[in-house]
Amino acid sequence: MTSIWWIRRDLRLADNPALQAALSAGSALPVFILDPAFDVSSPCRKSFLYEGLSALDNDLRKRNSYLVVRKGKPIDALRQLLDEVKAEAIYAEEDFTPYARNRDALIQKLLPLKLVQGQTVHHPHAILKQDGRPYTVYTPYSRVWKAKLPNLNIRPAPETLNTPTGICTEPLPEFTSNPIFPAGEAEALRRLDQFANLPITNYHNHRNRLDLDGTSSLSPYIRFGMLGLRQAVRLATFNLQPSNPKGAETWLNELIWREFYIQILYHFPQVAKTSFNPALARIPWRNNLSEFEAWKRGETGIPVVDAAMRQLQETGWMHNRARMIAASFLVKDLLVDWRWGEKWFMQNLLDGDIAPNNGGWQWTAGTGTDAAPYFRIFNPVLQSQKFDPNGDYIRKWIPELRRVNAKQIHAPWKFGLKIAGYPAEPIVNRDIVKERTLTAYSISKGKA
Repeated sequence: MTSIWWIRRDLRLADNPALQAALSAGSALPVFILDPAFDVSSPCRKSFLYEGLSALDNDLRKRNSYLVVRKGKPIDALRQLLDEVKAEAIYAEEDFTPYARNRDALIQKLLPLKLVQGQTVHHPHAILKQDGRPYTVYTPYSRVWKAKLPNLNIRPAPETLNTPTGICTEPLPEFTSNPIFPAGEAEALRRLDQFANLPITNYHNHRNRLDLDGTSSLSPYIRFGMLGLRQAVRLATFNLQPSNPKGAETWLNELIWREFYIQILYHFPQVAKTSFNPALARIPWRNNLSEFEAWKRGETGIPVVDAAMRQLQETGWMHNRARMIAASFLVKDLLVDWRWGEKWFMQNLLDGDIAPNNGGWQWTAGTGTDAAPYFRIFNPVLQSQKFDPNGDYIRKWIPELRRVNAKQIHAPWKFGLKIAGYPAEPIVNRDIVKERTLTAYSISKGKA
């Protein structure tokens, strides 16, 4: 029997439950559909995806298989392929975004689509309170998540794939390789192995340092399933050694945060459009367009914020601590709607993923589940001094400041420095920020 392996966010051959399910039923035809619904997606993310698909096709050809690419609405492309191949089933990894759930529900009514759990370690329905309701606080969720963690036996990539020959395929769209993040399963596994050799043991100490290479940098690969979350969790649990478990434990908790936000979006899809906390859904945002544009360009006059935004523009990625600092500055200092920042990140991030991106922005804004207190306002200068003590991160992304010393670089205006090409003053007076922001939040809560 021939089945279609419909590839969506699982661009890998190792430990791929959807592929394994298709192969267990007989021969498998690997298919990717260029869905017009994603034409408006981030150009850098689409380029990363296309490069990853090209790498996957090369891996398939080494196994006597190949990738079939079709363009159009998935239901139409799949119906045509079923007829061409005389396939009896379609296997796909279950996806949990609102669009994916609606798309798959429609297709399942008309075609033999079988969804396979693989994007997460636990299905969103698997971790619930005793009364059947979903968790909205991370800590108790993570406890149950860990208690239910099964033995993760990672299955290797199949040596060969029995694929029907002669099926017409369209060419992949052109792409530009990202020199910092080359796409593909092989690169994802190389980075995972590199992270396991040393950084993971110091992850708890270095993960917040902007000037150190202390994170895994695997998020773009996990987002597209070039690396499975099961594979990442397996590495974390394998490294929970009694002598030094802190690094691996901290990284595992970060992986669980990702799954926590996926299940939040699954159970509360309204968070994609509004605040999870209804009491903070009516904040009177300032939404100053010129300040928002300065933030996007990395020209706010706050070096650490500007470095973060320029890193995003140049690489399609941003350090997680930098994301929190930049997001807090936009929402709490400039009082710009968090949804504006969330949208900008989705337009520019290689790892842009609706659930963790939305969860992170609502956490920073104080409007979401298990969020930072709404009255907590990051001081970006103190954050910069703490997590980039010598200013190396700032100098890397802001060439105008490369000659400024470590003492002055975090707040050059305080020392009266006039630097060619860089704002002489921040675009906001931080002395007014706290009162202005707390007043706005209080109005939404009905306390002003």
